[in-house]
Amino acid sequence: MTDRKPISFHDVRDEVMARIQARTWPQGTVLPTEIELAAEFGCARATVNRALRELAERGIVDRKRKSGTRVALHPTKQAKLEIAVVRQTIEEMNATYRYSLVSRNLMACPSWLQAKIGLTHAGQVLHLCCMHFADDRPFQFEERWINVLAVPHVIEADFLTVGPNEWLLAEVPFSDAEVSFSAVAACATLGEFLAVPPGAPLFQMERTTWLRGEPVTFVRMTFHQGYQMRTRY
Repeated sequence: MTDRKPISFHDVRDEVMARIQARTWPQGTVLPTEIELAAEFGCARATVNRALRELAERGIVDRKRKSGTRVALHPTKQAKLEIAVVRQTIEEMNATYRYSLVSRNLMACPSWLQAKIGLTHAGQVLHLCCMHFADDRPFQFEERWINVLAVPHVIEADFLTVGPNEWLLAEVPFSDAEVSFSAVAACATLGEFLAVPPGAPLFQMERTTWLRGEPVTFVRMTFHQGYQMRTRY
């Protein structure tokens, strides 16, 4: 009887990566098949498949059906952004979080939003404006539209105590997301909520999520002056 630890996809991924970095498998090299790697590592083919998929997502290898897996000729680094819960972000700063619902309106989806998120039919959206505070200082102004057809039970949510960001992550899965970043000048509304003079430069993020092609939500998040976003890759 042996207490040998089963081979995980992390083990396979790290070993493949080590061989690529050591140039055992230089750029352009076709890797052994999943069956061959599974036999070498003594694990299931599914374990190898998951390891190679993760390396492909990082841009380290290229995978093509019938052509196998090849070390990328021009490896890329990909930064990953988590859809974080703003409450957790603030609490990780050792600050006290406070949330406030500014407005909640059920409305027909405006034409600009249909075009922006690829909504092919007219329908209703729930429009929400919210404020998030850190130690009672303005942290983020959130303006969000939720596709009622994709999330019917959103009608029952009042969002008085839990913000839509946190509610959606707990209630609704998504399969795809698109994120954009920009610098904007504070309008009168943003100036009022974020306590900055009109025209002040602010960091703004827009995000759309879909579930199997159906738009779920579009959100525009504007942060306090001086906010910085960091990620690793």
